[in-house]
Amino acid sequence: MPSSPSVEDLRLVLTIRRTGSVGTAARELRISQPSASQRLARLERTCGTRLFDRDTRGARPTAAGSELARRAEHILGHLEEVYDATRAAAAGSRLVVGTFASLAPILFPVLDAELPDLDIEQQVDHGQFLVEKIAEGTMDAAFIAIADQMVLPRATVARPVGRDELVLFVPQGVAKPGKGKQPLRERYLPFSTYDRGTDEIRSRLIALGATARRGVTLGTTVAMARRRSQLALVPRSALSGELRPGEQLVPAPFRYRLTLSLVSTPTPPERLVALLPHLRRALHLTRPT
Repeated sequence: MPSSPSVEDLRLVLTIRRTGSVGTAARELRISQPSASQRLARLERTCGTRLFDRDTRGARPTAAGSELARRAEHILGHLEEVYDATRAAAAGSRLVVGTFASLAPILFPVLDAELPDLDIEQQVDHGQFLVEKIAEGTMDAAFIAIADQMVLPRATVARPVGRDELVLFVPQGVAKPGKGKQPLRERYLPFSTYDRGTDEIRSRLIALGATARRGVTLGTTVAMARRRSQLALVPRSALSGELRPGEQLVPAPFRYRLTLSLVSTPTPPERLVALLPHLRRALHLTRPT
């Protein structure tokens, strides 16, 4: 069975990717170029694939090399903070909490305000990667919206925080939806969701007459609607802050519910669990059923 890569191997891969040269990487790491080349060749034999395309112009990562470098960056990043994290954990004053990009500007300010005595390391990633970090022990908890749409890794559990729903955001001066079978007829309508229902929502909007365009985040979608004076379809939590004068929320033309969940190990952080009712109110979520 192939051995695991050493820290030195991972640093070499990252340095080659950054500098674009085996020789330059060797100088930075204070090893000889032949030694760096031999180590890279040994790593490629272990992986069973070429990691860098090398010629007189330098070294460029292959798809496999880019993936190894991405994982090396993740691993080494955790190693660099291991002592600080250990001391903070011993004092009970540090949590690593993750969420997806759309929720981060809404969630983290609430956690920061309500848990000022905790050092909360904020991380943003896709839901499946966040739960992997919990399973591997490098993250304490994650707030995601796809826990009920995926198979969670072993040693992780999901606790529903609250139910969210899609609503129509109506900027100042914009007409509300019309009547009939196509109330969104000839309406340009950006939309966003934070679960895996993008295709379903797009199809339902098109069936209602809309020209649907997905926004990459909730905040982006709201900004698109404001700039073009158009309706937008977003989860209610996206507008958990104050609406601007003249803006309003109205029911969506179809029912669609989302569930925000707290994923952790079977023993979740007590301070986060105690905060869930307040968080549910702050995000305008309803109690999970």
